[in-house]
Amino acid sequence: MADTISIVLPVFNEEAGIKTTIETLERYVSKQDENYELVFVDDGSKDESAKIIKFEIEKNDNIKLVEFSRNFGHQLAITAGLQYTKGDAVVVMDADLQDPPEVIPRMIEKWHEGYDIVYGKRKQRDGETFFKKFTSAMFYRTFKKLATIDMPLDTGDFRLMNRKAVQQMQRLHEQDPFVRGQVTWIGFKQTSVEYHRHERIAGETKYPLSKMIKLALDGITSFSMKPLQLANIFSALPLVGGLVYLIYLIATGGFTATTVGITLMLFSVGLVFLSMGIFGSYLGRVLDQVNDRPRFVVSETVGFDQRAKTIHHLDTRQQVSN
Repeated sequence: MADTISIVLPVFNEEAGIKTTIETLERYVSKQDENYELVFVDDGSKDESAKIIKFEIEKNDNIKLVEFSRNFGHQLAITAGLQYTKGDAVVVMDADLQDPPEVIPRMIEKWHEGYDIVYGKRKQRDGETFFKKFTSAMFYRTFKKLATIDMPLDTGDFRLMNRKAVQQMQRLHEQDPFVRGQVTWIGFKQTSVEYHRHERIAGETKYPLSKMIKLALDGITSFSMKPLQLANIFSALPLVGGLVYLIYLIATGGFTATTVGITLMLFSVGLVFLSMGIFGSYLGRVLDQVNDRPRFVVSETVGFDQRAKTIHHLDTRQQVSN
C-alpha cells in the first residue's frame, strides 16, 4: 500500500500566486507513487486566498482548507496544519513556492532510509535582500550560541516529519511556538537535504522586520535562559564601571561629585532598562501561558471527510484550542 504524504501550507494574502502554487503541486503529485493531501491553512487572509482554495477543492478532493477566524501568525498556522493531517509523513512548506516541491522526493528517500525528520538546508537564497540574508545568518549563529538545543544552521520550516514526530509536536502547547526549534527539541533521528531556495512566484514577503524580530525573540526566549544570566551580569557592571571611572578621574584630576554622579546615573539607568526589557520578554511568555487562551480559532474546515471532522471536533480541547 502506498504511503500517504500530507503537505501543510500556511497561507496569508497569497491570492496573486496561490492558484499557481496549487497547479504546480498538483502536477508534482500526479507524477508520484505516494498518495498526497494538500492541507492549506488560511491565516486570516484579507484577500481572496481562501476563496480560490475553496474553488479548487471542488475540483480536487486531495485539497483541504483550515481557515482561521483572524490572523494568528505563521508559526501557529503550521501548528494547526499538523493537527489536521492524516499522512504517514508530513511536509511543511511555504505557499509561495520558495520551497520547491522537487525537493520532497529526496526527503521521502531519507525518510525511507530510517530518518524521522528531514529538514531542508538552504545553500542559496534568491530574491532576498542582503540585509535579510545577513540578519538571518546572524540570528541562527547567535541562537546556536545561546540556546540549549543544537538547531541546525540556515534552516527554515521546510521539512518532513514522520507520524511519530508529528504526534510529539502536537503534545507541545506553547502560546508563541518557534516550530523549527520545537522540531529540534523533540529529538529523534534527523538529517538534512540541501536545496536552492527560489524567489517568490508572486506577492510580497509576509515576514517584515517587525515579525522577524518577534520570531527571533520567541525562539531565544523559548530555548535559552542565558539572557536572564546576562541581566545578572548587567547589574554588576555599574559598580565595576563606576570604580574604573573613579580611578580615571582621580588620576587625571577631573574628579568632582557632579561628573561622577551624572556618569554613574546614566550608565545605571541604561542597564536597568535593558535588564527590565529582558525580564519583560520572559514574563510576557509566562503571562501568555497562564492566560491559557486558545492559541488559534478555526472558523471553518473544508474538504475533510466526516470522520476527520468528528475526530477534530471531539479533540478540540486537547488540540485545536490549546
